[in-house]
Amino acid sequence: MKTYEDLLEVGDDEQKIMEFVQAVISDHKSSDVYKDAKTAYDYYCKKNVTISQYRKLLYTISGEMVPDNFSANFKFTNGFYPIFVKQETSHLLGNGVTFNQDGTKDRLGGDRFDSQLMKAGKAALWGAVSFGFLNLNHVDVFNILEFAPLWGEEDGGLHAGVRFWQIDRNKPLRATLYEEDGYTEYRWKDGKGEIIKPKSKYINIVQKSEADGTEIIDGRNYAGFPIVPLWGNEEHQSSFVGLREKIDGYDLIQSGFANDLDDASQIYWTITNAGGMDDVDLVKFVERMKTVKAAVVDDSGSSAEAHTLEVPYNARETLLAELRDGLYRDAMALDTDKISAGNVTATAIEASYENLTLKCDDFETNVTEFIYGLLALIGITDSPTYKRSKIINMAEDTQMVLLAAQYLDNETILKHLPFLNPDEINDILDKLTEEEAGRYAQMEEDELRGQLNNGGQGEGVD
Repeated sequence: MKTYEDLLEVGDDEQKIMEFVQAVISDHKSSDVYKDAKTAYDYYCKKNVTISQYRKLLYTISGEMVPDNFSANFKFTNGFYPIFVKQETSHLLGNGVTFNQDGTKDRLGGDRFDSQLMKAGKAALWGAVSFGFLNLNHVDVFNILEFAPLWGEEDGGLHAGVRFWQIDRNKPLRATLYEEDGYTEYRWKDGKGEIIKPKSKYINIVQKSEADGTEIIDGRNYAGFPIVPLWGNEEHQSSFVGLREKIDGYDLIQSGFANDLDDASQIYWTITNAGGMDDVDLVKFVERMKTVKAAVVDDSGSSAEAHTLEVPYNARETLLAELRDGLYRDAMALDTDKISAGNVTATAIEASYENLTLKCDDFETNVTEFIYGLLALIGITDSPTYKRSKIINMAEDTQMVLLAAQYLDNETILKHLPFLNPDEINDILDKLTEEEAGRYAQMEEDELRGQLNNGGQGEGVD
């Protein structure tokens, strides 16, 4: 793999840098992390690789393998993996991120930052890592399939990287080399490379006038490298690791079950005392049964009997259920089917979230470090907070908060009410403050009016 130190050794020769960028892309595509992420992304898109490549084979008398083009060949793909990824991301980031200081989120893109953070979180889970590019007043997200990082050999930090894309094999390859002191854009077409934008600063200072319009007069860079990695877990590996085998097993068993049912729906015939019939005669007999629904057996004592198969069911259903439970257990995910029936208590719901909570605690640490890295680039010291999205017994939780309301302040009560979003709380508190101030003003006005009325009536003198 190429490193940041390898880039430094190239020097300032533009041709050598261009060749280095090509080598970075080539090495990245052949790396294990890229291949694992590509497979995981295929499963995330429900393009299960194993079942799509599965072929049914037959063996001839001589032992030769030939494709089975006659029997059913269903290829079912399940959606377990996208459920696991989206569930973990939504559980932690579904309600967005809030900050202690006003204006912090605006510097990161406002409400769009929440959607970009969700995008980065999903890409980090299936790809092991994703990358957030601080692009002036918002954050752009790169996944591992489009961005080749250049890690530092000394500190392991991210100091440079190459983003690349090519919409088709016969179309130009585009790439952007990001460095701490700027970025350069390249293009390769028909084997020839060119620089389409020389190294530029990340932040342009522009001047506007009626005569010249908008003109770039200067530029500057950030205090550090403006691309921050977001790791999906502490192991620095795709969350797909360890799940593929069970997912493939579930697909194969489910598809095989459907194939057997389809094959078993076919009626087959046994004909007795008809040894003179050859294969052609048998085919004609079956065709006649399918079209006319009747056939005549000429030979004396001959008979034809129809048969159907009964496919074993219980064993496969038991195995599929065990594989499903195992997948949710290994993925530390929440099986909503187990808490969707009946009036489940808040305690039971909380217990069912235990594994998902443990997994998201790890994920939250990495997301927070990612946000700290972005805030450091814009010179802000702040801390993110999260309100996890989860299934609740809303009536029970609300009742519990209201029972304790006499011992709590308004802000604490609002934060614990399950039907309120974090962004609504500040607005409600502001309205409560305005209403309280209005009541005090009205009370003072009433008191003053009462005093004036009393003074107008006059009092006796002793």
